[in-house]
Amino acid sequence: MLNNLHHFIGSRVTARDGPIGHVKAAFFDDHSWAIRYLVVDTGTWLSGREVLISPYAVHQALGSGKSIDVALSRQQVKDSPDIDTHQPVSRQHERDYLSYYNYPEYWGGGSIWGMGTYPMMPPYIPSSEQVEADTAMRQKDFRASDVHLRDSTKVTGYDIQATGGSIGHVHDFVFDDDSWAIRYLVVDTHNWWPGGRKVLVATHWIDRIDWDTRSVYVKLTREQVKDSPEYHQAQPIARDYEKRLHDAYSRAGYWD
Repeated sequence: MLNNLHHFIGSRVTARDGPIGHVKAAFFDDHSWAIRYLVVDTGTWLSGREVLISPYAVHQALGSGKSIDVALSRQQVKDSPDIDTHQPVSRQHERDYLSYYNYPEYWGGGSIWGMGTYPMMPPYIPSSEQVEADTAMRQKDFRASDVHLRDSTKVTGYDIQATGGSIGHVHDFVFDDDSWAIRYLVVDTHNWWPGGRKVLVATHWIDRIDWDTRSVYVKLTREQVKDSPEYHQAQPIARDYEKRLHDAYSRAGYWD
């Protein structure tokens, strides 16, 4: 099911033995466009500390409610590695976090979640070659500058540059709540197109991102954007709508 990220900002996060806090943002991977962590503000419980919650801990379907249950205890969360969410989170920071929870590393496995498509820890027995590859990956030293996580709240507002100029700015993100893959950017076109509307731009249509100038570049024309089907946030995204959207841009669907 496809969901808007803003539906979950402010959601209560509850451990097996009590509340943890509320969702403040999401960190996504700028290579695969997948949500890797929810940033949770613990409020007065941990004196305003922010902690990361991985999709590995979220086992129930998210739906569109305002409560997220996680398969963790409050003590586990309290003792988790202290990560400054206001600073870039490096691969080494992630490694410390994943090691603490005994979660697999998702990078380098060839799929969106390492060896799988969904954030589940599969009950498989790896081959000797896979064991060697995993060991080599764990022993790899990462540079401090090796940062691939982006804060959703900071990317919101980025300018979207099409071939004919700006078409608007990032308003929200649409993600698959099974795989946690971000499928679309919600683009507000009103600044460019008076009386305009919100449209969707697929993440696999993005050509490049200039993080310094806060600009997203796509190989689409303004006319294509004007001719694309309007996006209504209050309505579920059906596959028929996705097909019409991709047809408007003459692009193949990610499901093909």
